Amino acid sequence: MISFPKPDDLPDSQRIVITGIGLTSPNGNTVSDFRESLLNGKSGVQEYEIRYFGKTIAGICDFDVRLHQTRKDLRRGTRAGSVGCYCANEAILDSGIDWENTDSSRVGIYVGVTEHGNVETESEIHEIRGFDYDTKVWSHHHNPRTVANNPAGEIALNLSITGPHYTIGAACAAGNAGLIQGLQMLRLNECDLALAGGVSESIHTFGIFAGFASQGALASHDDPTKASRPFDKNRNGIVVSEGGCIYTLERLEDAKARGARIYGEIVGYAINTDATDFVLPNPERQAQCINMALNRACLNAEDIDIVSTHATGTGMGDALECDAIRRVFGNSTKTHINNAKSFIGHTMGAAGALELAGNLVAFDDKVVHPTINLDDLDPECELPGLVKNEAREIETIDYILNNSFGMLGINSATVIRKM
Repeated sequence: MISFPKPDDLPDSQRIVITGIGLTSPNGNTVSDFRESLLNGKSGVQEYEIRYFGKTIAGICDFDVRLHQTRKDLRRGTRAGSVGCYCANEAILDSGIDWENTDSSRVGIYVGVTEHGNVETESEIHEIRGFDYDTKVWSHHHNPRTVANNPAGEIALNLSITGPHYTIGAACAAGNAGLIQGLQMLRLNECDLALAGGVSESIHTFGIFAGFASQGALASHDDPTKASRPFDKNRNGIVVSEGGCIYTLERLEDAKARGARIYGEIVGYAINTDATDFVLPNPERQAQCINMALNRACLNAEDIDIVSTHATGTGMGDALECDAIRRVFGNSTKTHINNAKSFIGHTMGAAGALELAGNLVAFDDKVVHPTINLDDLDPECELPGLVKNEAREIETIDYILNNSFGMLGINSATVIRKM
């Protein structure tokens, strides 16, 4: 493997820290509310119905869409853009940065998505059908709503940001990919402040429900709050959810200069590809990705205190990720392992960023949130450090590893250090 300098040996201009968090999740719209739900076992999954597909379950966000957008913004824009605008504004407020005196040309926006444009296309086809497919009724907002850069572009318009904006398509690894892109652009001096993370509007397209159902991978349960059950022997699929999480990332020297509160430092990251299957994960490549992130951070596996797993509640997916974790961590009981999807379902492009946010507060309170709905652990998912159903307090938490994997074999991992 390539040898990397230790994070402490890097100049402060190359060390990237998290100074603000803005999020919306199915069980909380602030970091503190989200964290409280994770510690108290509060699920955000509920009954849901969508046209053509019918009754199902989903993780649904309930944030104030008018807090940072006008009615006109909402008419022209998208749900993903609205989620992004809410999270970006809240992240800036949380960071305490002097926004009025920030050079907007030096702010970059790097937002990960799983997919985009399906919601608008489905809705407009549904509408045009009622007019005998007369294209005169087709929305003139269609193209700007569905272009791939839309969520990041809506944030730029909302906040009058004139620096670079990218929407990063990385399947369900996209939240981590947004963070990694933001870090790299700061190190390359392409921006001075990065708004980075991921968003998802997935529950508003019937196609995603139909697609997972046709794969036999859509979760069901009489009690919606118990439907998302990673690692459980009776897990039966994914709960589709919406959500978002955007971080403010800064160089350490800039954060220090303004006396910013720092949530943590990104010290390791990696992205690689399975190149073996459209859907089925490859545990060898996942383990390789984790080891690459550890290597970049100059850490050994035993240095990691919390592993935030990707596990979605599918039979093969969960078991194969556990295989990958064993390859890296062996039978270690020092490393604690948890999962946030058991609370909120799978927020797709937002998952990596949102699930990391649920663990970052552990640097301060020294509590590892659990995986809930683990009534009957699948032997194939047995991990010595798995935190089941009840939160666990531990002596020290210095490093968090955040796994996030996606279809077509994309794998990502980030390592965050307490500051």
